[in-house]
Amino acid sequence: MIETVELLKSYTFLENSLWQYTLSTFALVVSVGALVIFQSIVLRRLKKLAEKTKTGVDDTAIGVVSSIRPPLYFIIALYIGYSFLTFNEFADKIVNFLFFAVLAFEMIRSFGRLGDYFIKVQTEKLDSEEEKKHVNGVMKILKNFILLGLALLAIILILSNYGVNVGSVIAGLGIGGLAIALAVQNILSDIFSSFSIFIDKPFQIGDFIVVGTDMGNVQKIGLKTTRLKTLQGEELIISNKELTTVRVQNYKRMERRRVVFNLGVIYGTDHKKLENIPSLIESIVGGKTSVTFDRCHFKSYGDFSLNFEVVYFVESAEYNDYMDVNQEINLDIYKAFEKEGIVFAFPTQTVYVKK
Repeated sequence: MIETVELLKSYTFLENSLWQYTLSTFALVVSVGALVIFQSIVLRRLKKLAEKTKTGVDDTAIGVVSSIRPPLYFIIALYIGYSFLTFNEFADKIVNFLFFAVLAFEMIRSFGRLGDYFIKVQTEKLDSEEEKKHVNGVMKILKNFILLGLALLAIILILSNYGVNVGSVIAGLGIGGLAIALAVQNILSDIFSSFSIFIDKPFQIGDFIVVGTDMGNVQKIGLKTTRLKTLQGEELIISNKELTTVRVQNYKRMERRRVVFNLGVIYGTDHKKLENIPSLIESIVGGKTSVTFDRCHFKSYGDFSLNFEVVYFVESAEYNDYMDVNQEINLDIYKAFEKEGIVFAFPTQTVYVKK
């Protein structure tokens, strides 16, 4: 055996002995065999174990490892076998560059698969298809930005490892990135605002919102704009950036409506009638279903009326319910005042003429 080794060491080819080539070939075969066993046996058993668990994280992790392409295993085995050989520095740099480039590509690809799993988990929590499309689109854009950043980082690290002055490269990327960012800043701003709307959820599809002087039901939340269906029937398109910089009133999440209104009676109304008005209003408002009476007070002396303030709650968020109750209460108050001989005030002016 020793004689055979010495014999193999005595023959050289391309600065490497036959013994080194033998060791390299053996390492290559063993590495390929170990990786194949890991891929076909170990991962298969781990996959069966993962299927028994409730969480999907382990399934995804195993799926990411299982998706590694066979050529990568061969490249890893080839790199291990190459480490037993000695070649010139230029050849070593080429082999190392190709190995780390392929390895970085597969790592970034694996991060992409993990990102797809995260997006899938987030979208499955949503109910409507519109929301799923919106969230899926926004998160895929963010995932691509992250993968692009990882790719640029990998390139810079590989070039730096081979003595390339990456300072100028980083400066060039910074200037180029700044120019691109300035060119598409409005679009990027709307996209990130869309992501902010998804995270914070100030409103969702179907909600009735008020933005400044505009109002309507949210029909679609896109990557750049949000579309509202106004009460007049037309479609209103608002940029997502605007929606994250102004006050938005969301009536969908209102559980009940607080109603405050004033009514005035004329001066000269009998004080007993004035004293009875709060209890009269309470009996009218409190007798309505889905309405909670709060208070009624003689509030102030006006220029031409004695003013009362009435407060009650409509136990519904629907605008039509509020208007129906409001109309019914107003009619009942009018009938009750007419019956009691209480006169509503209206703007009047009395002129005294001195003879």
